[in-house]
Amino acid sequence: MKFFVDTADVAEIADLAATGLLDGVTTNPSLIAKSGRDFFDVVGEICALVDGPVSAEVAATEVEAMIAEGRVLAKIADNVAVKVPLTWDGLKACRTLSRDGTQVNVTLCFSANQALLAAKAGATFISPFVGRLDDIGHDGMGLIAEIMQIYGNYDQITTEVLVASIRSPGHVLEAARLGADVCTIPPDVIRQLAKHVLTDKGLDAFLADWAKTGQTILDRPASGDRD
Repeated sequence: MKFFVDTADVAEIADLAATGLLDGVTTNPSLIAKSGRDFFDVVGEICALVDGPVSAEVAATEVEAMIAEGRVLAKIADNVAVKVPLTWDGLKACRTLSRDGTQVNVTLCFSANQALLAAKAGATFISPFVGRLDDIGHDGMGLIAEIMQIYGNYDQITTEVLVASIRSPGHVLEAARLGADVCTIPPDVIRQLAKHVLTDKGLDAFLADWAKTGQTILDRPASGDRD
């Protein structure tokens, strides 16, 4: 499963990209606004930090304006994926932009029927928002299971399921169990994936035992330098 990070914080992205774990980035107008910086500067810097897709969202809601904005966004860098909402106009824009050869991320998906429409419109990615469904008492991961089953029925569907609105490591684990193509994850949740109390406890014990030996590794001479 691919890991995207869901943020517009360039410093966070640079730090996570250094691990080699990032396959892409998703942004949205809210995340860009939090940065307090110029939209095009932020997206351009992010695109330079990662090789994979970087989702940049249109602000228009009418089809022709979405297409025009999408074409401008696509010129920022080769790895931009234009993000459009799952509305009727958004589906039309998706169709046109994808035919231009642009990657398109159809966002704000909350039903399997919507996901099916996005696939038929040529979406590169479909973004179901699992956390927001959970917030209103629905089964967010159940939606992922439905979409994966439907997409799996048809070889001609190439749209990747990008699980969004991730709230916890449990969401990531369940998405992987269901075979989702991508998870876009907040930076703090990505870091939580590496944490386990027994890992910390074991490391503390190893370090305590090593300290008792009084030895060091970096000061040890190379084998060829010993007398």
